[in-house]
Amino acid sequence: MFLPKEVKFFDLFDKQAENIVSAAEFYKKLVDNGEFTPENVRAMHEMEHYGDELTHTTINTLNETFITPFDREDILALANRLDDIVDGIYLITNRFSLYKIQKPTEFSRKMAATIEQTTKALQKALASLRSNKNMKETLHQCVEINRLENEGDVLRDEAISSLFANEKDALMVIKQKELYELAETITDYCEHVANMVESILVKNN
Repeated sequence: MFLPKEVKFFDLFDKQAENIVSAAEFYKKLVDNGEFTPENVRAMHEMEHYGDELTHTTINTLNETFITPFDREDILALANRLDDIVDGIYLITNRFSLYKIQKPTEFSRKMAATIEQTTKALQKALASLRSNKNMKETLHQCVEINRLENEGDVLRDEAISSLFANEKDALMVIKQKELYELAETITDYCEHVANMVESILVKNN
């Protein structure tokens, strides 16, 4: 217990979280303004690629590190699950562009706001992992992420219900339904990470 533990993993997790929040903020801007241009999709792809690089760096660091702050399997799983989030944000951005959705719906705008809030809560939860003294704050943020994920579920169901009731174009129904489900999946990914963080806390305290 007196051997030094590598702290660089926390720095890498912080960078992943910062990249995820940047992607979520950019996505919300694109939804609010209907600006899913090829240039903006490429910019989002660069964020997704940076997330991949951070994941690879974490894996390489793990292979080179003898003593880790918590279980090696948990570090690997956490890095991969964080990467899923930015992958999901890029995927939905690309879908908006491919489907040529010029005017995202009010439900899409609300779900983009929920995604942004969820990623910011996740960033706080990860930042507070560095010290056992912050356990209460970490758990508070995990509870907030769970609440926001439930909010995302409700918004998705309301959006799909409204879509079936009001949209007459069958092709548009297919497109919008997929976009709503992809948006909710991103908040699911955030909740998965929050659950992992809670599990790490339990195992290490």
